[in-house]
Amino acid sequence: MAPHLTERGLIARIQAEAAGQAADLVRGIGDDCAVFRQAGGDLVSLVTTDTLVEGVHFDCRWHPPHLLGRKAVAVNMSDIAAMGGTPRFVLLSLAAPAAVEPTWLDAFLAGFLESVREYGALLIGGDTVHSGDGLVLSVTVLGEAVANRVCYRAGAKPGDVVLVSGPLGQAAAGLTLCQQGRQQEQAAWQPLIAAHCDPQAQVALGRLLAESGLVHAMMDLSDGLATDLAHLCAENGVGAEVEGAALPLTAELRQAAAACGAGPLDWALTGGEDYQLLLTCAAGDANALRELAHQALGATLSPVGRMVAGRGVTLLEGAVRRDISYQGYDHFR
Repeated sequence: MAPHLTERGLIARIQAEAAGQAADLVRGIGDDCAVFRQAGGDLVSLVTTDTLVEGVHFDCRWHPPHLLGRKAVAVNMSDIAAMGGTPRFVLLSLAAPAAVEPTWLDAFLAGFLESVREYGALLIGGDTVHSGDGLVLSVTVLGEAVANRVCYRAGAKPGDVVLVSGPLGQAAAGLTLCQQGRQQEQAAWQPLIAAHCDPQAQVALGRLLAESGLVHAMMDLSDGLATDLAHLCAENGVGAEVEGAALPLTAELRQAAAACGAGPLDWALTGGEDYQLLLTCAAGDANALRELAHQALGATLSPVGRMVAGRGVTLLEGAVRRDISYQGYDHFR
């Protein structure tokens, strides 16, 4: 029997086949963005791309086109945020079936351009094609950063504190509520719906953290803490321990979980699409970073665990320890 395909396995195969060097390439496959040197000066260019497929990443039955346009931008801006960069230019490739309504496209484009402008970027091109069935959205963002302040996934070490930039599991809760048709059931759940339909990339915070010089490693949370922290561990050849009681879970998430028959901890660890920042720093710098984020942007950095010697991600719940490595979202699971 052929081995089961996994997303990280596929990426590893592509990375191995595409291996190569270029004089201006700083970082290729394996981080949130590719990084290459600009001619002269102390800036580097950042490039990232993401694809959203109808029926996989979004459902037009409940995802308003205006908000889908905004989300298509935000998921890419989150990669720029993870590197501590500034977005500059955007490319949009849109594959649409002939049956798509012009009014739907108008609303989508309005949301897309609105979001591009909010992040201080400019749409400069792309492609439009006919799809056989369903919408496919592919977005590329080009950004820049100061070369010696770019944050990479590499750099974490045993003893580092692991922090996240906001509440976890919100988008997973919102998705479940949408799937169950409960979007309007309680006003308190609207932040959960918004986290799924209209996420916000932490670009300003990412840049602030990078400029501090205190961050050892950073990436964005797109596939769930269990998987994304496992990627960080693998990149650095270390392990991590996560304190279940320390995970930032909102009251509305807990209420929605009880109503939906779901586990709030599962949403936080494996749900994905949080688009918060995951970072590590020296234990002695954690409070300074938290204070900086709060004073400058009103942002909350929550310590959720630590990097340790070893491999994989371990969840600690009292005296119970269990491995949660790569238990987040995987396209091929």
